[in-house]
Amino acid sequence: MGNSAPDLQSKRREFIGLWDRHRNADWPEAVGSHEGELMTLETVIGGCVSFFLEEDNLDPPRVAMLRDCLNELDDLLCDLEGETKPYFERLRAVGDLLMELG
Repeated sequence: MGNSAPDLQSKRREFIGLWDRHRNADWPEAVGSHEGELMTLETVIGGCVSFFLEEDNLDPPRVAMLRDCLNELDDLLCDLEGETKPYFERLRAVGDLLMELG
C-alpha cells in the first residue's frame, strides 16, 4: 500500500542523521587508486542530497544520475579497505535512503 506518513518521516530523519554523520566525517586517508572516481561519486551524490533537501524530491534526471552513481559505487566497494570501506558504505546507505525518499 505504500509508505505511511510516519514511516516516511522516520525514514527522512534516518536519512538526515546519516547524511549529517557522513558530511561531518573526515575524508579517509588511504583511498587508493580509485580516489578520483570516489571523489566524483561523493560530489554527485552530495549534489542530489542538496537538491532533495531544498526541493523535497528528486526529478527524473537526478534519480537516474543517483542510480548510476550507486551502481558505480557498488563496483568500487569491493576494492576498498580499512577506514575507506565504511566511509563509502555510509555514502551508499545515504544514497539508498535518498532513492527511497526521492
